[in-house]
Amino acid sequence: MEPISLIMMALVAGATAAAKDTAGKAVKDAYEALKTLIKRKFDGDSLAQAMVDAKPEEIQQAEGLLKGKISDADVDKDEEIIKVAQELLKQAKPDESATGKFNVEFKGEVKGAQIGDRNVQQNKFG
Repeated sequence: MEPISLIMMALVAGATAAAKDTAGKAVKDAYEALKTLIKRKFDGDSLAQAMVDAKPEEIQQAEGLLKGKISDADVDKDEEIIKVAQELLKQAKPDESATGKFNVEFKGEVKGAQIGDRNVQQNKFG
């Protein structure tokens, strides 16, 4: 999976799991570690830091803006953040992780790809 989508999916999964009292310690710890690492990259950008701490539905609503901030701050190029995001998804979504759902790799030019569930996309290339 390309890094920005992986990080976004991990943030939403972590926020969703942390909001439930049933989330395990490993999930909560991985989520807190991910947020801490990302917020360091967003040093001086209080809006981006607040978005990392947002509720799952708020993260999804601001997805485009947050993806842009992740890219601008090179969060998606930080190997430690990617590793923690992958670990969080393994903990929060073990069934999907076991099937390789979070291991998508693109080779060559890709236009209009989406990763995740229940997406809607309209492409107009010209």
